[in-house]
Amino acid sequence: MGLEEALPSGVLLTTVEKVAGYARKGSLWPATFGLACCAIEMMATGGPRYDLARFGMEVFRASPRQADLMIVAGRVSQKMAPVLRQIYDQMPNPKWVLAMGVCASSGGMFNNYAIVQGVDHVVPVDMYLPGCPPRPEMLIDAILKIHAEIQDMKLGVNAVRAEEAAELAALTASPTLEMRGLLR
Repeated sequence: MGLEEALPSGVLLTTVEKVAGYARKGSLWPATFGLACCAIEMMATGGPRYDLARFGMEVFRASPRQADLMIVAGRVSQKMAPVLRQIYDQMPNPKWVLAMGVCASSGGMFNNYAIVQGVDHVVPVDMYLPGCPPRPEMLIDAILKIHAEIQDMKLGVNAVRAEEAAELAALTASPTLEMRGLLR
């Protein structure tokens, strides 16, 4: 006979990390940072047809101090990069970044001096969303994947241990030049 059978019905057992993760993923507030055509698809995702409110994201925040998810939608120019970084720095921790579209992910077709070749040169990116422009369904899927990451995040000492383990794994990984695959 386990502990589950001894408890009265209606009692749930869980950890503080899981409850905090569930609360965090259900209250994600995105910052508005639409720079190009991808922003139209981002706005459509917040509309009644796709209804981001189902996931607790009904209001896009204009203030970075009220947001914890930055969706960079579109190409980032060299002049806009410091502004993007300043907005990212003003966001409270924990914060996440989603690079929406091929222009935000890698510069897209704009391979010139004026466009940043990937927003990851300016801020750390948690999720890349390909497409030109990506459909609202793809954005919702990326947001749900970020929700899964948020729900599984560790807290306190466990977060520090997980961070150290990830850093050690990255340092001991074999370099990309040594990897063999389909293209080599």
